[in-house]
Amino acid sequence: MKLKWDQTGERIYETGVSNGVLYVQKANGSYDNGVAWNGLSTVTESPSGAESNAIYADNIKYLALTSAEEFGATVEAYTYPDEFAECDGSAEVADGVMIGQQDRKAFGMAYKTIVGNDTEKNAHGYKLHMIYGATAAPSEKGYSTVNDSPEPITLSWELSTTPVEVTGYKPTATLVIDSTKANSEKLKALEDILFGSDETEARLPMPNEVISLMKEDVQVAG
Repeated sequence: MKLKWDQTGERIYETGVSNGVLYVQKANGSYDNGVAWNGLSTVTESPSGAESNAIYADNIKYLALTSAEEFGATVEAYTYPDEFAECDGSAEVADGVMIGQQDRKAFGMAYKTIVGNDTEKNAHGYKLHMIYGATAAPSEKGYSTVNDSPEPITLSWELSTTPVEVTGYKPTATLVIDSTKANSEKLKALEDILFGSDETEARLPMPNEVISLMKEDVQVAG
């Protein structure tokens, strides 16, 4: 069949970021109860690596080895949850008193981005993103005087990640689910885990649990 381009309903785009959640990592590698990340404005995903390294022998290109791929991101926000302070190298030594340059805790994140098209616009669907094993590098904060064009300070962090195990696949630090393709009931069950429900606290399930839930008709305990 002859290929056709830009058919009605197939002009897909992505935009926006919302429903940010922070999960601080515990000593055993699991994650504490999630907290809402208000003021999240930008998440820029920045994979790196996966570069080809040519090997030569017998005066020819013998083979090409690919370097390991790493996942990083830049997060920008106007504020952050109190729980993020220890991920940003701060410790509260008394009520309202913070000291910096402390050990930084690892954490996980979840957030949504909009998937739109030419007919339904931004109501077409969304992608659910999960990040594991993240650590935040120190970031600068620029304070300036209030003037006739005031703007709030934008906070920014560079994230690096340590991948976690996934049965049958290479370790990963990121997982994405497309609501326009995933089973809606299973996705709702996953969101009840990630964002919490009337019965359970929000938590970040590991990739194996997410995959099991999305593949099979199973109940996952909160």
